[in-house]
Amino acid sequence: MTKRMRLTDAGIMRLKPGTADYTVWDTVTPGLGVRVRTSGFRGYVFHQRGPGSTQRVSLGPVTLKGVQDARLKCLSIQLDGNAGNAGAASTPRTGIPLFRDYVADPWMAENRDRWKPRTRRGVDSALRSKLLPAFGHLPLDRIAPAAVDAWFDRCSVTAPGAANAALSLLRQIMNHAVAAGLIVANPTRSTKKNPRPRLTRFLSVEEIVRLHEALDQCVAERPAWERQADILRLLLYTGCRKSEIKNLRWSEFDGDTLRLSDSKTGPRTVHLSADARDVIDRQRRGNGPFVFPSQVNPERPYGYNLALWHRVRERASLSGVRLHDTRHTYASQAVMKGIPLPVVARLLGHRQLQMTMRYAHVGDREVIEAAERIGEAISRALDESD
Repeated sequence: MTKRMRLTDAGIMRLKPGTADYTVWDTVTPGLGVRVRTSGFRGYVFHQRGPGSTQRVSLGPVTLKGVQDARLKCLSIQLDGNAGNAGAASTPRTGIPLFRDYVADPWMAENRDRWKPRTRRGVDSALRSKLLPAFGHLPLDRIAPAAVDAWFDRCSVTAPGAANAALSLLRQIMNHAVAAGLIVANPTRSTKKNPRPRLTRFLSVEEIVRLHEALDQCVAERPAWERQADILRLLLYTGCRKSEIKNLRWSEFDGDTLRLSDSKTGPRTVHLSADARDVIDRQRRGNGPFVFPSQVNPERPYGYNLALWHRVRERASLSGVRLHDTRHTYASQAVMKGIPLPVVARLLGHRQLQMTMRYAHVGDREVIEAAERIGEAISRALDESD
């Protein structure tokens, strides 16, 4: 049975996957529909009838454009009178899909249901702002290494980190196309990512004390900052990521542990120190699910940027220290206390020990002190042998 409805952005998001793929057709724009796959992927399609045939056009995932944009695209195709020139699934010359169509199906359709919501948002953003404007109109076999290099250089001028992420995404898509036999080689293979800045900043014991004193002073001046201050304290006490603490639920708190159901690397357990337990114990248990609820809607997590951090950082004379450096501090303090790296990896929720090595920096002062202790030990051994 053919399904029809007036397509709206909200209505499209309510379409549920079934036991088989299906299409819902728009009652406003003839030929426009939304294809819903069993994986949950939803994509716009446009069917235009011609003499003796029907041209079928993929317009991309619904997350990349609203229904009004899709209607305008359909109108553009009709005015052109040639759906193939406006975004058909393949080019007449080679039969190779356009990049934008290949991204929509099969690449996005096969992968989207495996991603976390945060990953989906990141992929959608990179496609919308960087990849589709540059390569969307090109057949896969027309994307040349020189074009990739030029695009990457342009992106790197203003946002080298985002350019790296977009390049990784493009590389994944083109590897998929190579595996599918559509292209011979990946055009991104010779493009080198921008070097990452070496992360070496962490707080010394003295700086940790100054940070806590500054927190207490700021809260004393303005008690409304207490919730933000407790989030900051918990970040330092646990080494957790900001999102893990801001989105913390009461159901994940189990006395001495946090059982995080949806951290960056999947479910993990965080063991709490006495100070960390005290921070959580003093939070008011309301009707909402979150330990740190929104002040506007208790059914949502604390949504404000932690503006208190910037004030505390300046007061503690820690200019340039980032909030994420509290996580570096936790890891570095653990390593300097002699805790084995595999244990530190579990504390941080790292799946790969290599990630822990990246966090476990030792500052210049510690290196100098260690070198002096080693030198003294060798000197004593030599003296005793004389």
